[in-house]
Amino acid sequence: MTDERRDRDENIDAPNELSRRDFMTMSVAAGLVVAGGTLSTAAVPVAESDVQVKTPDGICDAAFIHPTSGAHPGVIVWPDAFGLRPAMRDIGKRIAAEGYSVLVPNPFYRLAKAPVIQDPSSFSFQNPADMAKLQPLMASINAAGAAEKDASAYVAFLDAQPQVNKAKKMGTQGYCMGGPLVVRTAAALPDRIGAGASFHGGGLVTNTPASPHLLAPKIKARMYFGIASNDDMRQPDAKDKLREAFAAAKVPAEIEVYPESLHGWCVPDMPMQNGKPIYNKPDAEKAWAKLVALYKRALV
Repeated sequence: MTDERRDRDENIDAPNELSRRDFMTMSVAAGLVVAGGTLSTAAVPVAESDVQVKTPDGICDAAFIHPTSGAHPGVIVWPDAFGLRPAMRDIGKRIAAEGYSVLVPNPFYRLAKAPVIQDPSSFSFQNPADMAKLQPLMASINAAGAAEKDASAYVAFLDAQPQVNKAKKMGTQGYCMGGPLVVRTAAALPDRIGAGASFHGGGLVTNTPASPHLLAPKIKARMYFGIASNDDMRQPDAKDKLREAFAAAKVPAEIEVYPESLHGWCVPDMPMQNGKPIYNKPDAEKAWAKLVALYKRALV
């Protein structure tokens, strides 16, 4: 067996035994962790390892990040359309430092290993060639049943780790295309998922029978939806339909529009739009506070 093959095989379902390609990320003695361009003063030391998760459709490469001691509620982070990359790892590190054991998967593993886009900051949504790179990737995870199969595999993976407290509910958060995947995860695993948060989620409300908002009756989790101003302008009735769907299902859900922020505002490596940054640090911090409060309340 080659060294590369040995490392790969040892990583499957065994992140607690770090291979030489895995690495440890420790906070400094004062407990500060740099993540998402900010400092968290309440952070605990975390460890990060590259892992491989078995799914019905293959092997998903992912990052597993957790406090260096103890067992904690599990969290699944669904990336945006740029996939698993340093910015998403940083988000995983930051929520892990709040006291969670976190899996950040490569949602496009069926087609390619991460990172699939080397430099999101130079990506242009107006460039057809750039968009052509994303379309098949997004189609692979948005195919019927794909997210549900993956979510079940990710939950099973987390529940098999000693760093995860199986007695507590899991959380899941998603960005852009990850927003609908949060909803699908919560609906597919209602007895395991206790909280779900979507930030600038795209396609949460559609006119099709498969629209994510129609899954509200299957969900038992507390939900949060942070909506970008330009998404709200394009689809002003979406927030109302979300509220109505979750209220009718008697599922606690907060739906909030961020009037000063554009689609993608929570992620630091977003490209410029019309010469201005998409990332909005003040609103990103507000959204983060909402996320942490949601998990503290629901993941018990």
